[in-house]
Amino acid sequence: MTTFEAVQGDAPIGPFSLAGPQGDPLPLVCDSPHSGVFYPDDFRAVVPLARLRGGEDTHIDTLWEAVPKVGGTLVAATFPRVYIDPNRMLDDLDPDLLDGPWPTTLAPGEKTRLGYGLVWRRLDANTPIYDRKLSIAEVQTRIDRYYRPYHAVLSSAVEAAYSRFGAVWHLNLHSMPNNAYERLKIQSPHPLADFVLGDRDGTTCEPGLVELVERELREMGYTVARNDPYKGVQLIAQIGRPAERRNSLQIEIRRPLYMDEATKVPNAGFVTLQRDLGLLSASIATYIRGKV
Repeated sequence: MTTFEAVQGDAPIGPFSLAGPQGDPLPLVCDSPHSGVFYPDDFRAVVPLARLRGGEDTHIDTLWEAVPKVGGTLVAATFPRVYIDPNRMLDDLDPDLLDGPWPTTLAPGEKTRLGYGLVWRRLDANTPIYDRKLSIAEVQTRIDRYYRPYHAVLSSAVEAAYSRFGAVWHLNLHSMPNNAYERLKIQSPHPLADFVLGDRDGTTCEPGLVELVERELREMGYTVARNDPYKGVQLIAQIGRPAERRNSLQIEIRRPLYMDEATKVPNAGFVTLQRDLGLLSASIATYIRGKV
């Protein structure tokens, strides 16, 4: 299997990959919740696999492979977000997708109304993923077999770093489609930036790290926006409490910088971007060393 292929079935290593620090560890924990390319056999979607892959953050875990080399921890999901999204709350579930009442209270958000909740209902306004309602049991199985193990390993890495250093910096790593504004039903007066940094309007990460990442990327020649159009969802909201020295920042990368969006094949910019993210990872590591 090459890095841009997807397959039916579970990953041989389980629902996540975990790469620990090489050399002296730092309280830097990064996760890629949407780069999985293994599609469980019980998915039973009516959309072809090539179309389902539009939800992937393909290659993001590979682009950030320098994180363990600088002393950080890198966690990545192996399952696809269209199957179940680890960056959503468990109650962010569309009741119209289910064949019966959910056993606890649901609180679906705006993205869930558009079809992109805990379990995706559609790929776009005209493309439903299923020709059926999902049973309560199969959604609960997805939660128990994929969602909970991912959250458990990420939480363990975060808490271990915090326990050892009294602080933690978390990067939530993503990619974004070139038509992100259109997909989100947003009218924007400007084009999508190359990178979007999300800290939920300054509430999840101490400003020093955000400023460092933005400055480094701009000096490399990339365009950078903050919280436009992505502010961050569950994972950074859950982890980021700067007053307790728990910092969390979401980083989105515009997909055409490194791959063909249709085929998922890396383009000529892949190697350059991977190198630049390695340099950025080293700068982040130096920053964190100065803080602990």
